Amino acid sequence: MNIVLLDPRQTESDLWSIRAKRQLEHLRTHVDVQVGDTLKVGIREGKRYLTEVIAVSDQHIQLKPIAEEAVPDKLPVTLIVAMPRPKVLRRLIMDSVTLGVEKIILLHSYRVDKSYWQTPFLQQLPHYVDLGLEQAGDTLAPKIELHKRFKPFVEDVLPTMISAERPAYAAHPYTEQAMPSGIAHPCTIMIGPEGGFIPYEIDLLIKNGCQAVSLGSRIIRTETVIPYVLGRLFSR
Repeated sequence: MNIVLLDPRQTESDLWSIRAKRQLEHLRTHVDVQVGDTLKVGIREGKRYLTEVIAVSDQHIQLKPIAEEAVPDKLPVTLIVAMPRPKVLRRLIMDSVTLGVEKIILLHSYRVDKSYWQTPFLQQLPHYVDLGLEQAGDTLAPKIELHKRFKPFVEDVLPTMISAERPAYAAHPYTEQAMPSGIAHPCTIMIGPEGGFIPYEIDLLIKNGCQAVSLGSRIIRTETVIPYVLGRLFSR
């Protein structure tokens, strides 16, 4: 936890209060927070601040804001991912949020097991978003959408997201065009299931304005390929 996220309602007075059990346990166990210490605090969907610890008790930690700090910039990218296995989903959301993705879309495809859409982890996404924000020192959560039908999404929604200024790339190992690197423009990235998009899906993506690009012949796990792709695209 590199920042403590607070709800705006917790900051309506001159002194702010941390009351969430998870945050209190972390600050006591791993930080050993004491009166007079400073903590970095972020207001959800708002600013972040350096604060001073005024009081510590079993029920709460009181803080006084000292100075405003900059919120990290987002990556100008929409990440579209074929719905992964539930255990992978947790890591994928946390890592994507930590890396600064602006928007995340979870999409069904042919090789996605329909049971994945029944996982209780989908109801816990806000928790994993918070963990990712706290890791990165960010306050602005990405928008997350779920689309359970591949063809209607690709034909009706995806084209509205693509323009000359904002291209869309589908990671696909069986194509000759290499994925670009070091770009300076917004984009949309599509990552398929672990077995990859089937030929019909790739053809439909290309037909609707998406560029199929390759990272090489290796087949990479979903949770591995996302930081790899983002690092490649937005490296300077």
